Amino acid sequence: MRYMTRIKWAALGGLLLSCVSLLVHLLLAKYSSADLVQYSAITGFVDDLTINAGWQGAAHRRLWGNVKSLESLYPYANPRSRHPAAPVEKNNGFIYAKVYGGFEKIRTSISDLVVVSRLLNATLVIPEIQESTHAKGISFKFRSFSYIYNEDQFITALSNDIVIVKSLPPHMKGAMKKKQYPVIKPKSSSSPRFYANEVLPKLKKAKVIVLVLTEGGCLQPVLPPDLDEYQRLRCRVSFHALQFRPEVLALGRRMVERLRASGQPYLAYHPGLVRDTLAYHGCAELFQDVHTELIQYRRAQMIKQGMITDQLNVDSHSRKANGSCPLMPEEVGLLLRAMGYPPKTRIYLAGSETFGGQRVLIPLRAMYANLADRTSLCRKQELRDLVGPEAQLPLDVFQPPHVKSVEELKEEWDKAGPRPRPLPPPPDRPAYRHEKEGWYGWITERDTEPDPSPIDLRRQAHRLLWAALDYIVSVEADAFIPGFNNDGSGWPDFASLVMGHRLYEMASARTYRPDRKYLVKLFASVSDNVYHPKRNWTLLVREHLNASLGEEGLLRESRLSKRTSFLSHPIPECSCRNFRASETSDAGKGSGAGQFLYSGEVECPKWMQHSAMANRLENGSNENESQEDEMDMESQLDSDEDGGMTESSLTLEQDEEMDPND
Repeated sequence: MRYMTRIKWAALGGLLLSCVSLLVHLLLAKYSSADLVQYSAITGFVDDLTINAGWQGAAHRRLWGNVKSLESLYPYANPRSRHPAAPVEKNNGFIYAKVYGGFEKIRTSISDLVVVSRLLNATLVIPEIQESTHAKGISFKFRSFSYIYNEDQFITALSNDIVIVKSLPPHMKGAMKKKQYPVIKPKSSSSPRFYANEVLPKLKKAKVIVLVLTEGGCLQPVLPPDLDEYQRLRCRVSFHALQFRPEVLALGRRMVERLRASGQPYLAYHPGLVRDTLAYHGCAELFQDVHTELIQYRRAQMIKQGMITDQLNVDSHSRKANGSCPLMPEEVGLLLRAMGYPPKTRIYLAGSETFGGQRVLIPLRAMYANLADRTSLCRKQELRDLVGPEAQLPLDVFQPPHVKSVEELKEEWDKAGPRPRPLPPPPDRPAYRHEKEGWYGWITERDTEPDPSPIDLRRQAHRLLWAALDYIVSVEADAFIPGFNNDGSGWPDFASLVMGHRLYEMASARTYRPDRKYLVKLFASVSDNVYHPKRNWTLLVREHLNASLGEEGLLRESRLSKRTSFLSHPIPECSCRNFRASETSDAGKGSGAGQFLYSGEVECPKWMQHSAMANRLENGSNENESQEDEMDMESQLDSDEDGGMTESSLTLEQDEEMDPND
């Protein structure tokens, strides 16, 4: 009897403990802040990496160190010839611009607008950014240009180049509302002669012209050598005058500090998976299910609009073999593994739109657990403060399809005609809630894409802010690798702008410039065992990516990207060589030491040379261990591979540089 009583008391005690535990968990879930749960991802990867804090060995320098062959390149966008101050009295009129497109198109277009204003001797009105202007109910504090950029800084930084005003004079606003001024839609390939012959006479006559920019620019990227001063003006606009508003800058810098907590470096990665670009190149077969349909629908639209002259259905795999489709996140993860980046490397995922969602990132996240983006680095309140106070908009509420009643079904049956009848068709596949709630839900019900709702327009404006944060973090990263830059579509892309900014500010920073066409061949050679490749394959990957960091990668990038966007490769026009500073290190052993890589390069002024040499001596970095780097690489490869594994005799020769227009 006593034994049974003890069992009952023990069971009762266990039940009470379970109830208390459940109650505690419910209270924690109710009163704990969701922001703290989201923010805990930061402390997660900090704790994972503190064991390696302060480790600065040869392998660390091989993965994160500067590129010695490019240490003599310095930013130099100052005028080099007689550059008179911006004219005020003798002015031909005003340029009023409307800029369409995303972050990268806006940034390139504004740089071109300043140059065009200088060419036409005109006053530039602060450009109107349509992505934020069309959004309803956004914060009254920030409108149009000031939604992402600092207006006062923009005006002040360019005061010696052009005159910039915030709005038209009062006596001209009425004519603007009545649409009495000429409207011009220039192409991104418009030449200076076009503006001198076609636009300038209209400007002098009307005193105001309206430029509508939709292609991500209004002036050809490559200008004649006698117009190099205008190229340097582009650099001053993009890299100095176009500063983000203080709230964006502050949050972006906090994100960088959180990524570098405990002194750890981080790598930024931009997948480049954008629907328009994927549709342009015909990369639909690289995705699955609804995403393939969405790409094909957009491609059909482009064909109707005349943007594409190719057929609708193309072989995506052959396109990828030609380098016209992106490196998928899984492939980028394998490349980083081959380079030797450890599994706990901190990787920042840039890009406000990653087409394919989290599903395409699963393999990369499995290889590198410390994959972070703005949502895991910022509290929700921080993002809300960045957006500012907004008016309430009706949400897109899910509406399930109408279910027919028994009476309706019976009425249809009675009206169906004489008997006997054939069997009715099978019922349609049910539309699930998760298929209807996303921005892509329309494709399950209709053949045409609906117009964006007010909440969609607001989210498009928000993407400008998210792209600005990604831009700050990517430019400041210790290493950067693109997934789909220089795609050949003719539009500026985010990754190329980041690479150009990094090249301008610090050319020796680690910026990988992979050749997709060559890497696709490498992946094809190990398609049966891609997660455990032969040692020779790893060496080929390292050789290619290391070569892309230096002068070989720069020359290739110059041939491919500069003709599309000058800001993606702003040298040699906006740079100078400081050979005296590089002599203090082992950079003199490189092939480019003491030599100019491009025609038109100049040496830095003496004041820059002295300051750079002082900084180099103050840092006092020990850079005499290149042999140790090679030995460390070999030893790491030997430890990673099976001792009995035979090396493959893979000999892949790198083909001629990809031309995506072929």
